[in-house]
Amino acid sequence: MSTSEFSTLDAAGVDRIRESKSARLDMSSGKLEKAAVRVTEDSYGPEINTRDSGKIQLTIVAPSGEISGETDRIRLNTTNKRPDFSEVTYFLTAGSPDEYFELIRDGVARYGIDADSAERWIAGAQRDPQRKTDFSIASGTSTGLDVNYDLRYDGVKDTQVIMVHVRPTD
Repeated sequence: MSTSEFSTLDAAGVDRIRESKSARLDMSSGKLEKAAVRVTEDSYGPEINTRDSGKIQLTIVAPSGEISGETDRIRLNTTNKRPDFSEVTYFLTAGSPDEYFELIRDGVARYGIDADSAERWIAGAQRDPQRKTDFSIASGTSTGLDVNYDLRYDGVKDTQVIMVHVRPTD
């Protein structure tokens, strides 16, 4: 049983995340240290996928506030030489264009993602609802972390995806 308010990423911690559908990661120092999540320094860390069993409520505690979302996939990027993770990636999904646009605008408001770039992209998608595009909006840093929304949009598909990349700002 974990005694911390934060999730671990060792095998037992990943099992708890999958069972509870909740993950809380501590990047309040600006980084996610491997030792703090009980992962060996030479580990690449887990990928947590719950596509078949429901979404995880993910919260990342940042230096200034929190980053959060409901996701069925969390990836951690690192090398076997780093003591920390260079990036936490999670995936937001939307079942309609309006829901997708709402997710984008939420990222602008919550994380300081570039509003002009986001609105230009939304206007283009509204003009051409069948478009297919990959687009990365300029990152926001209002939480003290670099939060990037990498849009994967295909207007003919039922589900649209935003890959959210959370990185240290340095």
